Amino acid sequence: MSETKTGPGPEARFRAFLAEGRFMIQRSVSTGTHVFYPRVAAPGTGETDFAWVEASGMGTVYATTVTRLRPNADGTPADYNIAIVALDEGPRMMSRVEGIAPDKVTIGLRVKARIAEVDGAPNLLFDPA
Repeated sequence: MSETKTGPGPEARFRAFLAEGRFMIQRSVSTGTHVFYPRVAAPGTGETDFAWVEASGMGTVYATTVTRLRPNADGTPADYNIAIVALDEGPRMMSRVEGIAPDKVTIGLRVKARIAEVDGAPNLLFDPA
């Protein structure tokens, strides 16, 4: 876990919130701008007055691609989607859209975030809204 002089670093705090079942992002108090990925200073301004706020969990697919893999041993497809999602709060994040065939995820698709365990750790995934 990364640490700062005042405690866990921004990435560690984000992961801790996910472990609690909460999707939190940072918002600059002075500018009102939301940012993602978690950081110590705002891009462009260098402001460090971040507060953690609950994200709405809603977003729109901004870009998408399908990673094609060999089928699983039982013959089921192993392909998966990788998407950049523009959160309603403004920032974009990379994740996956599930609950729909990977090649059916399209730019402009409205999605809703959910926290799920991936490789033993909580992560943020999206489903069609």
